[in-house]
Amino acid sequence: MMTEHAALENLVVLDLCRVIAGPFCGAMLADLGATVIKIERPGKGDDARAYAPYLNGESLYYSNLNRNKYGITLDMKQEAGKDILRELVKKADILIENFRPGVMDRMGLGYEELKKVNPRLIYGAVSGFGSYGRYHDRPGYDIIAQAMGGLMSITGQKGNPPTRSGNAMGDILGGLNLAIGVLAAVNARSITGEGQRVDISLTDCVVASLEQAVQRYFVSGKVPERRGNSYEAIAPYDTYEAKDGHVVIGCGNQKLYEHFCENIIHRPELVKDERFLTVPLRVENNLILKEYFEEWTKERTVAEVTDILLKEGIPAGPIYDLEDIFQDEHIAGDREMLVHTNHPVMGDIVLSGNPVKLLGTKPNITRKPSPTLGEDNRKILMEFLQKSEEEYRALEEAGVI
Repeated sequence: MMTEHAALENLVVLDLCRVIAGPFCGAMLADLGATVIKIERPGKGDDARAYAPYLNGESLYYSNLNRNKYGITLDMKQEAGKDILRELVKKADILIENFRPGVMDRMGLGYEELKKVNPRLIYGAVSGFGSYGRYHDRPGYDIIAQAMGGLMSITGQKGNPPTRSGNAMGDILGGLNLAIGVLAAVNARSITGEGQRVDISLTDCVVASLEQAVQRYFVSGKVPERRGNSYEAIAPYDTYEAKDGHVVIGCGNQKLYEHFCENIIHRPELVKDERFLTVPLRVENNLILKEYFEEWTKERTVAEVTDILLKEGIPAGPIYDLEDIFQDEHIAGDREMLVHTNHPVMGDIVLSGNPVKLLGTKPNITRKPSPTLGEDNRKILMEFLQKSEEEYRALEEAGVI
């Protein structure tokens, strides 16, 4: 049953993050109801404000990752700015940041100092290589994490160079794991009564995402190769050419494989063929098996192949581009993964939906548009921190906000 409550409505989050990984975490928490206060540099703000695409001079890139947040500016190099952050920390449950390790410590605002202000504070940091280990001081971006985390080595067509995932997968994985980490720490706090640090490395997150590739290398000693769209653990599980494009088919177990061969393409001999008797043999001989499958798929359109197989209980689907996703009523509409909302500067915009579907306390993507730079300075400082008009003006004149 739906309630009027939001899952994280009792949590206050300070978001000191920039660009993708940290802001994505903050957006996820804000969608789930947390009060998220985005803290940016006066005059410039988050680097992502300069990233395309733009509408009416505002960055939609920034807006998607900072929806539902309050926004203030704060110069944390000034003592008055540091004092304001400490005041905010007293009232916060979680602080997230994605500076290089050591930056906050050098400003006197690292976890060891802030926990003196609020022992219950959850301090979450995401960086390229984490806060400890021999690479901790290296700069890290998504492409570095994809490269050194192994993802690029197994992505791409056989014989082609290592390939970066088409999105910032390392950053997104980092943001997701930061969200998981800080929420786990909130629960731990209910047990211990104390906060703690949460340390997330983009590279760690990518390594964790490699799943069976790690175990295959451990067992065989053989470095996994790029396999295009096939999978080293299952076959048939690949893209197949159709009359008008390509379709994906996944026969994830023996029963589905046998059903496909015997009742769909009417090639029962493939079930007993010694090259295809087991999953490992089918993986080894996938290219040969693919030719047999494509004799059938090439005679049909993507839609025909998909419809036939789904009716028979065999997983299959088209390969969507963004136009297809926008037009798909299940993804864009029913599952609310493309959400229209109104921004005061950009007007009607589309944001990426929240994939976490809490059916009792539903996430809300459109509670508040992303803030213009310093939009909520007055609200947060005067209402949340109880600053006077005189104090506010003094901070403004000093360039602290």
